[in-house]
Amino acid sequence: MAQPDNYEARANLMWASTHAISGFTKFGTDVGWSCHPMEHELSAYYDITHGVGLAILTPRWMKHILSPETAWKFGQYGREVWGLTSDDDLAVGEAAIEKTAEFFYDVLGLPRTLTEVGIGEEKLEIMAANCAPNLRGAFVPLSEKDVLDIFRACL
Repeated sequence: MAQPDNYEARANLMWASTHAISGFTKFGTDVGWSCHPMEHELSAYYDITHGVGLAILTPRWMKHILSPETAWKFGQYGREVWGLTSDDDLAVGEAAIEKTAEFFYDVLGLPRTLTEVGIGEEKLEIMAANCAPNLRGAFVPLSEKDVLDIFRACL
């Protein structure tokens, strides 16, 4: 972001993105992050890029699934990605979610809400119904109601 003409930095980002999208980075592990299938519903129904949809969904999804049972993963994320140092996983998780949102919205300048990109309530129920069956093996399994609640929190 600071050096938009830096070819090496952009090439490395594209190389890393290629590995991420190919599934190569998850070989041998169980991965079940719900934001991607939820966003696929958004971009199937609306003219929105995957990255913008993820930026809108991710902090709300994180808040929705953060609990004492999931705090260890959010604590790990906060320490490894954001350099947070507390031993309290729940507190680190909450701070990491805020830092993620700040990065998406304040640093990158991405839209904060579905409303900002012209998406309203109209199709949320059908998108939640389409998506929920794909989330049973997720890190935190989500019901149709969970997905709908997250979509609505993004408005």
